[in-house]
Amino acid sequence: MASDQRSLSLHGLRVAVPVEDDFQDAELCEPVKYLKEGGAEVVLVGTGSSNTYRGKHGAEIAVDADAEIVNPEDFDAVVIPGGYAPDKIRLSRPTVDFVKLADRHGKVIAAICHGPQVLISADIVRGRTVTSWSSIAVDLKNAGAIWVDRPVVIDGNLVTSRKPDDVEFFSSAIIKLLVGQIEGQKGVPVEAVGV
Repeated sequence: MASDQRSLSLHGLRVAVPVEDDFQDAELCEPVKYLKEGGAEVVLVGTGSSNTYRGKHGAEIAVDADAEIVNPEDFDAVVIPGGYAPDKIRLSRPTVDFVKLADRHGKVIAAICHGPQVLISADIVRGRTVTSWSSIAVDLKNAGAIWVDRPVVIDGNLVTSRKPDDVEFFSSAIIKLLVGQIEGQKGVPVEAVGV
């Protein structure tokens, strides 16, 4: 990530990160690191099935709160990591409702890899341009999304990305939208980055 991007201040912003077992480690840990380095407060939100969750590659994290007690109005963004976790997260009605309401309030919603499965369950992809891990492209299209194969896509307040190799693009896009919020902007027109 470009050093000028990291130096931008995110102080006073709060970001929720839904978590379940088998998250893709880099897709959770790297964006969280960049957000914290920028000064944002990151809240790891569990589905209620456990107090700690383990990633596909062994990272173990403790959650700060459960989805049943968090309010989307108290956050500026939601970042959904990939791996196998999104398939479990989408079974948590409080988490899906949290994402849906956050989108309705215009919060930044970011999902990488299989993370857009949660966006499908929240019914917020219809008519929007997105990307993801290629195996769920058909699911996104069936949910009414316009799917493209790019490292990162920004559509309004929505950021999507494909895989761990795209984490820096993904993190930069999240920070770009959060800085835009600080400056009073509401998302950006569709922007696809990379080839």
